[in-house]
This record gives sequence, structure tokens and C-alpha cells, in this order.
Amino acid sequence: MKIKNKQELKTPCYIIQKSKIIENLEKLKEIIDTTGCKILLAQKAFSMYSLYPLIGKYLSGTAASGLYEAKLGKEEMGKENHVFSPAYKEDEIDEIINICDHIIFNSPAQLEKYKERVLNKGKSIGLRINPECSTQKGHEIYDPCRSGSRLGTKSSQITEKILENVAGLHFHTLCEQNSDDLEITLKAVEEKFGKYLYKMKWINFGGGHHITRYDYDIKTLKKCIRHIQEKYGITVYLEPGEAIALNAGILLSEVLEIVENDILIGIIDASAACHMPDVLEMPYRPHIKDSSYPQNKPYTYQLAGATCLAGDIIGEYSFNSPLKIGQKLEFQDMAIYTMVKNNTFNGMKLPDIVLEENGEYEIIRSFGYNDFKSRL
Repeated sequence: MKIKNKQELKTPCYIIQKSKIIENLEKLKEIIDTTGCKILLAQKAFSMYSLYPLIGKYLSGTAASGLYEAKLGKEEMGKENHVFSPAYKEDEIDEIINICDHIIFNSPAQLEKYKERVLNKGKSIGLRINPECSTQKGHEIYDPCRSGSRLGTKSSQITEKILENVAGLHFHTLCEQNSDDLEITLKAVEEKFGKYLYKMKWINFGGGHHITRYDYDIKTLKKCIRHIQEKYGITVYLEPGEAIALNAGILLSEVLEIVENDILIGIIDASAACHMPDVLEMPYRPHIKDSSYPQNKPYTYQLAGATCLAGDIIGEYSFNSPLKIGQKLEFQDMAIYTMVKNNTFNGMKLPDIVLEENGEYEIIRSFGYNDFKSRL
């Protein structure tokens, strides 16, 4: 059933805008066509598989972080299927090898343990490297190059013998960054691992490339891709997640109550803890349509979820008019790292997943009590 009035949708719900997904995909396809690189959907950021047939028309395949994502990519897109995990489980590795084309290991020990099984199936072996080049600013939780990181193998831990059966190297060091940071990282990669790249078939630049952001420097990205491909004669892969669905969805929520305790507080039927956990983990402040920063407009509220967690706070916002109970709020850029990370803490309802196309709204998936109960 399709709904023509957004205000008739039950809240909370994620609304994914198909036209914006296509706009992002077209930007990515242009890079593929003009450089010869391959771009994968990193499912950890966006796994709305009803759109996989559409995404598969533009991209080269999927990137997974384990068995379940690998199965989803295989079943729903059916193109190239890549997987990386910090460590693989013995009772899952054979199925992973069967359904994936590229199996990327995190350490020489994991590589040694499973390489014969991969080779026997004729699949491509990769090793994740750590360039030891941090370009993160203020978000250590997302920095794989920080001291003590478990992600990737340092150059001091690699020998020619270890790479004997390895077809490609993989690094992932960025998070919502521009191509200038990729350029810096590539210099470190070449300095530490360049001598090995001449013997490789591919290199994977990982994710964290904000390619579809309005200010992203695509020219520098293309220069980086062409430089590596031409110098070493290898194929370049990228696996952005956010770039596919950046600014392509909202979280629609309703104001349930307004209380006052030194400040005005709006309690809504969406939760930072349950429905947008990066607000607490990163942390960051999502934008709300027609709102501004505190005190910029006449009426300022702290917005919070309806859970019992005292820290379930989304942020402070100001509005032109007082908030009213029953009013709908639209949180922006909510397609990424939301559906894949949400949870039912406190018995909170999972938001419906809705697809918007040509001004109509189709409910792709609705959740209820059994979805909460079945997880327990």
C-alpha cells in the first residue's frame, strides 16, 4: 500500500528517498566509468536490501564484515562479494569462502590458518594493512591507525613469504573524510607497502570516503585512483557505505510530551539509544528540518527519547514556534548507520522502513511486538 501524505505515516519511521539514492549512485558510477576502478556497497552503513537490485545497476558488488552480510550481498545483489573480518569463526569460514570472491584477512596468523581453504576454492586472498597514518580528528573510536588498534597488519609484521599467495592489500583508515586525507594515506601506503604492490592484482582503499558530499574533491580522488592503477598495474576498489545513502533519508518522529526542569524538554517517540546510536557513540548532533542551534530561534528545547535511560538525549534545538504534542519532527541524513544499528532496548519499537518515490510512500517493512520478543 502506498501513502500520499507523509503526515499519515506512523512514527517513528525511516523514510528513504529513492531519487537521492539514484543521485548518489550516478556520481559513483561516473567515477567507475572514468577511472576503471570498482566501487562496492559497504553494507555495514546501509543494508536496505530492497534497493540492492537498483544499487547493483551502478556498483560492482558488496562488501561484508562477516557471514550474515556476505549472505545478504550474495542473495540480494549477486555481484562481486567481498568480506573482511578482524577474525573468522571456524564454523563459518567455509560458508564464507563459498559465497565470497575476495576473502580479506586481518593478520598473518589468520591468513596462514585459512589460506589453503581459500586457494582450494579458487578465491582471491587479501590482507588488511595498517599504514600507521592517522588522519582522524577528534574521533579516536573510528581511527584504525591509533596506537593499540587491532585492525590491519603493520609493515614490520610482513614478509615476502607471508604475501606469497596474497592477491591484494586492503586498508581502511578514513571516516567521513575528503580525498585530501586519502592522498596523505596513500603516500604512507606506498612508502611502507609499495614494494609489494607490484606483485598484487588489486588494492582496496576501504571506506570512509564522503564522495557524494557537496564539497568532496572528486578530482583528487580520481588522481589517486589513476596513480595507483597506472604505477602498479592493479585494480583499485573502494567500498564506501555512507556515500551511497548520504542525505537520502530522514527519521520521522512525533513529540509525545513536553516537560520543564530548568529547561524545556521535548520527549519524542524516537530514541538516540535505540534508533540513532551514533548520536551517543560518535557523538554528533543530527539536524532537524526547520530547526537551528540553541537560542538562534525564539524557542529552545532539549530533545530526548522515551526510554528510561537518563542519557537518551539527542540534543538542543531552537524553533520559530513552540513545539506541540503530536507535532512531527524530521531528523535529516538518517539512512546511514541507523537501520543497521538500531535496537529494541527498553522494548522500544523499531521504526518502519519506508521508501519515498515520486511523492508517494511505500512501507517496505513494519515492526511490532514479535520482532522485540523474538530477539530474546
